[in-house]
Amino acid sequence: MRKVVGSLIIICSLPLLFFLFEKISTELQTAKAFEKQFTANVQLDDPNVMVPTILRDRHQKVFSEEYTEWRKPLQLADIPKFAQQLFIYSEDEDFYQHIGFDLSAIVRAFMANNASGVSSQGGSTITQQLVRMRYLSTEKTYERKMLEIFYSYELERKTTKDEILNMYLNEMYFSNGTYGINGAATYYFNKPVFQLSKAQMAFIAAIPNNPSLYDPLRHFKYTKKRQERLIDKLVEKNVLSKSEADKIKKEKIIIKLKKKKQLYPAYSTYVMNEFRSLIATKEGYQSRLRSAKTAKQKKAIQAKFAKRINQLLRQGLTIETALSPTKQAADKANIDQILTNRGKLQASAVVIDNSKREIISIYAGKGYQKYDYNRAFQGYRQPGSAFKPLIDYAPYFEETNATPQTYVSGAPFCKGNYCPENYKGQIIGNVTIQQGFRNSYNTVAMRLFDHIGINKAFSYLKPFQFDALTKQDRTYSAAIGGLTHGVTTAELADAYTSFIDGDYSPAHTIRSVKDSHGNVLYKWGKQSRQVWSTSTVSQIRFLMSDVVQHGTGVGIHINAPYVGAKTGTTNDYRDYWLAGLTNRYTAAVWIGFDRPQNMESLEDAKIHHRIFSSIMNN
Repeated sequence: MRKVVGSLIIICSLPLLFFLFEKISTELQTAKAFEKQFTANVQLDDPNVMVPTILRDRHQKVFSEEYTEWRKPLQLADIPKFAQQLFIYSEDEDFYQHIGFDLSAIVRAFMANNASGVSSQGGSTITQQLVRMRYLSTEKTYERKMLEIFYSYELERKTTKDEILNMYLNEMYFSNGTYGINGAATYYFNKPVFQLSKAQMAFIAAIPNNPSLYDPLRHFKYTKKRQERLIDKLVEKNVLSKSEADKIKKEKIIIKLKKKKQLYPAYSTYVMNEFRSLIATKEGYQSRLRSAKTAKQKKAIQAKFAKRINQLLRQGLTIETALSPTKQAADKANIDQILTNRGKLQASAVVIDNSKREIISIYAGKGYQKYDYNRAFQGYRQPGSAFKPLIDYAPYFEETNATPQTYVSGAPFCKGNYCPENYKGQIIGNVTIQQGFRNSYNTVAMRLFDHIGINKAFSYLKPFQFDALTKQDRTYSAAIGGLTHGVTTAELADAYTSFIDGDYSPAHTIRSVKDSHGNVLYKWGKQSRQVWSTSTVSQIRFLMSDVVQHGTGVGIHINAPYVGAKTGTTNDYRDYWLAGLTNRYTAAVWIGFDRPQNMESLEDAKIHHRIFSSIMNN
């Protein structure tokens, strides 16, 4: 019946609406376009809102909130009746009776505006306000007002009153980047709306009428005065008695602002980057991008991917991670301490739990702040000799019957004009593979690489996540870590997990991505594959253990049943690396300057050894 009456009212009001057009000459030019808009079927799309994304650690505790708009949507049943009444009686007393708009209120507003010569927003119902927030602009024109009426009627036709009220209460703006009544409750009082007192509910209900004027952080007194007017309105409507109202007004309002959780920014930044990789993999964007043949096609795919990411992040996701908060905090504190008084020297470190192949701790740099340059996954640097186990020694063991005691020539080696030297120009003869690995002789590594061949050596790198490797890297300099762009700390630590048992499964921070109802939307599948044979793993682990005891890894002090590592130093001492594992963790450490410079003076300090020892002992 309500919809039939509404249709009749709209039909009867058309002469009045066209009369309004004739009265306003500035609107006549757009009348034809407008006619098409309201005669066509009104499309009511979902609102473009962003609900916070929550990151949880391995203990299910929230450690980071990703948002620019704070929202905490609730179902209407969970919003106290008193809070609902505050808005209904102050904004739209006849909400449950009208059909989306109140024609008499609109006429009164028009007459008042016509008399003053100024257009306003008068006569708006809750439905009209919701329509304005969702679909229309806030410009004060009669054309926009008419669109508002037709959208409101269409919204009422397609949804229930309770649904409209629920949307309204969840989408109103409460100042300071806060939306929705529950968002306001958690922001201003640090608790959900159903735990607020009536005085607190009335206080936040005062804000949306004019979020600038009634901003409680800047104009507390104005907000308090409007709160009291709202309470008086409920007395007028017999919702409250005079004595109840007086008691509510006297309650002291103490704001307890919610603090945005941004713990462990190095880790959370990595998680959000990995989230994009997860979606790109699961939804096929990654494969589509690889198969794109033109720059235009790639650009189009990237645009669609960016839109998809934004769409997902607006849903209010929960990302469950493998973060160990105690280890993350300890690693950061210890590395910060080691870097104290070292000027602009920087470091990055990634620690992976061997049992689950999960990244549990990330150090992105001294003084790292949210969204800074994250050296753990954005810092591509030459890996030096830390790359040798992956591209020289392990492939050589796979392709031959060699053992650590097998002799190899360490004499000078040249390939064309490329003649790499050993550390400090040392010239050696035949040595065992163990001696070559222990002392990181370049000439030994080059001969192993030359024996198996460039293509075969690089084939063993295919399973790993070295994203910056290109065809241009397939040169002899790769044998000693000389790459076009380099690798990141996260990538190197990830690849070294293959020396745990020969199997490789990409290490991740994300365990699952869930929607606001707790349903799992995405998670990494099992991608384990055997990279190295059992004998190769045994030989590499022996060599890395020997490095710690007798070679370039002397100075590493870790209390664990097994400790193995490989160091790396690049040309002109611009980078120092250390990668390796214990029975519990696998890790990689890099130290250097953001603007590369010679660090030979730091060689004896063995700062990377100290950092590696620190993160592997915790």
